[in-house]
Parts: sequence; C-alpha cells; structure tokens
Amino acid sequence: MDHFQYRDGQMHVEDVPLATIAESVGTPFYCYSSATLERHYDAFADAFEGQNALVAYAIKANSNMAVIRTLGLRGAGVALVSGGELRRAQQAGIPAQKIVFSGVGKTEAELIAGLDAGILQFNVESEPELRKLSEIAVARGKTAPVAIRVNPDVDAGVHHKITTGLKENKFGIEWTAAREIYAKARDLPGIEVVGLSVHIGSQLLDLEPFRKAFLKISDLVAMLRQDGHDIRNLDLGGGLGIPYDGGPSPAPADYAALVKETVGNLDCLLVLEPGRMITGNAGVLVTRLLYRKEGATRTFYVVDAGMNDLMRPTLYDAYHHMEPVRQSDSNAEPLPVDVVGPICETGDTFGKQRPLPAMEQGDLLIMRTAGAYGAVMANTYNTRAGIPEVLASGDRWTVVRRRMEVADLLALESMPDWLEGDDDPA
Repeated sequence: MDHFQYRDGQMHVEDVPLATIAESVGTPFYCYSSATLERHYDAFADAFEGQNALVAYAIKANSNMAVIRTLGLRGAGVALVSGGELRRAQQAGIPAQKIVFSGVGKTEAELIAGLDAGILQFNVESEPELRKLSEIAVARGKTAPVAIRVNPDVDAGVHHKITTGLKENKFGIEWTAAREIYAKARDLPGIEVVGLSVHIGSQLLDLEPFRKAFLKISDLVAMLRQDGHDIRNLDLGGGLGIPYDGGPSPAPADYAALVKETVGNLDCLLVLEPGRMITGNAGVLVTRLLYRKEGATRTFYVVDAGMNDLMRPTLYDAYHHMEPVRQSDSNAEPLPVDVVGPICETGDTFGKQRPLPAMEQGDLLIMRTAGAYGAVMANTYNTRAGIPEVLASGDRWTVVRRRMEVADLLALESMPDWLEGDDDPA
C-alpha cells in the first residue's frame, strides 16, 4: 500500500494535493511519502520480530538524507557502498554500529573513513581489498571488523544488469575459494573476521533463489566454524522485489519465514539490506505534458521529465505505472499513447502504447514506484539540471533537495587560460 491516492478527483500525497506542490516547485519533481516509508519499514522489521536481526536500509536505493533520517528514527541501520553514502548516513544520525560498508571497489580514503567511523563491519569483496584494509588498520592502530562477501553462484532469475550472485559476476569471493580466503584473513594483522556476507541480485519476485543461496551459506558457516572462525554476523543482502506492474510479489513475512527456516539456527546477528522494498512505492515522479503530438501511426505525450531524471526505463526496459494527477471525469476509452521525454535519444521513452485518458498541454502526470533508483540515478545529460525532491508528512510538505540551476552546472567548469580572450570562435 502507498499514500498516493485520488481525493475529489485530484491525486494527493497523504493530505497534500500534488498539484499544489507542482504549482510551488515546478515540474518535474520527485515526491516521497513519509507514511509509506514508515509503513514499509515497519512491515519488514516486524516480520523479523523475535529474530536477532538488524534491518540495514540500502542507501543506494534512495540516498536523500531526509529519507535516511525518517527510517533511522524507526530504528533502521544502513548498508552503503561509498564514502559519500557514509557521510550521508552520518549526517542523518545513523549510529556507526548500525552501518555496513559493501562495494567491490572501495578506495583507500573510503576504507579509512569507515575504519575511523567505527562501523559494524566491512563486507570485503576481494583478497587485494582485504590486504589493503589490513595495511590501513595497522597503520592507524585499529582493528577492522570484516565479513567476506561470498558469491554462491546462484541465478537470481532477474535482469542481467542486476544479478550479482553468479560466478561470472564481479562481486564477492568465488564460492570454492571462501575457506582459503578466510584462512588468510585470520592471519592478517588488523583484521577481525566477524561474519559472512552474500547478495545475489535485485528485484527478486521468487523466493526460491534466496532459499538456494541461504542453504549454501548455512553449510559454509558450519565449515568456517569448524575451521575455527567466529562467524557471528550473517549479512543476507537485499533484493526483495516489488510489483511495478501490479502483479504479485513476496511478502516480508514469507521472506522472514524463509530466513528463519534456512539460517535461523546459526545463532548469528542477521543483517538484512532492504532498499527498493521500502522506498520504491513511497515515491512518484511528477511531470507535465508539454505537447500532445500526433504521429503517423501513434500518439505521443511529450513530457518535461527526461530519461536523465528517471533512467530505469531506458536502462532496464523497466515499467512504471502512469496516471494523470487530475482524475479523468470522462467515460471515454483510454488512448494508447507513447509517453516520451524531450531528450535527443530514442531511448528517452517512459512507456509505449500505454492506456491513458485524453490529456492536454499543461496537465500533470505521475510515474509511480519511482522512490527507488530514481533520483539517485539521475544525471545532467543535455545540460539538464537536477530536479527537486519533496517529502510529505500528513498535511505538511517540504523540499528536501532543491532544484539545481544550469548556473550550478556551469559553475563547476572552468575555461583554460589559452582559450580566454576576446577572439570570436566563429
């Protein structure tokens, strides 16, 4: 369930008409619902009640600090993959002992930042990273808590760009090399092995791949303990999918039951990394119809949002349900239309032959389930400045990231001295 609903023919976020926000901040913009964020976090956390579990929200899904803070106040920790995300988590007030640092290419500066912060654990993804972390820890007189990320070679059955658990993927240590790497970790100074980590992919709508991976992990934990390692933290990653198209998706309670069945007897702190499941349906992209264009064979709705604002459709052929902000009062059949953006790329298409009511220039449209991997993946292609993010709570709303201006982009650049002068380039 989300909190974007029609009232008196107008789409609201909680108790606020989206048209009111659009009038104030312009379009396009992202809008998030606090009530939906809290509801989804609570549903996931409550499913693990009675299990020794840390729900570490995956910041990469939506890294707005107001979103992180909202979830942190409910008790969430965070899972992060960069030094920038670490700074966001710290500024949002997340305790260091609720922070897990993953990522296949952590820099020396990022390892230092995590070590100095005193985070719960580093999920180490290669032997060279392990050795680098050892060097840094020794030099700084610290001990780094480490879980090795193991690649279980399980096919998650999802889009090839978001699968992470196959042996040809770049993530983690190959399954068959795990015991050897753990043995090396035990002998490295400045390293304390505290756990094991796994993550097989994103947007899983079937629990069976989780079952296969977790059973392999359970066996590996037993072997590592036989080898003398103190495996007390078990990071199971994230990946639980959500219904972009309204179809079925796994319930948190079913996922929690599977976790308990497969690894619940290991007496570990279970670290869980939901991201999309919490923020996906908590956000929409609001855009305005620029032109209704009649082509030779189809009708185009040209909107002011572009693929730089929402990358998922062009990157993954992803589906986002669309609705007008003003509910149609006509009984006419919906029109099959292509919803496209203004960018000079054929890929700048949000949906083809979507059934939508007749809309006119200036009308507002929402793209649902845009709270995850929307704003965080946005870019400035075509020198299009970043759009704002808005957070609503009840009848209140505020801009939690301002709209960028083209001047902000140009201010980042400088002209070489040999190009300066009064000469006309023409």
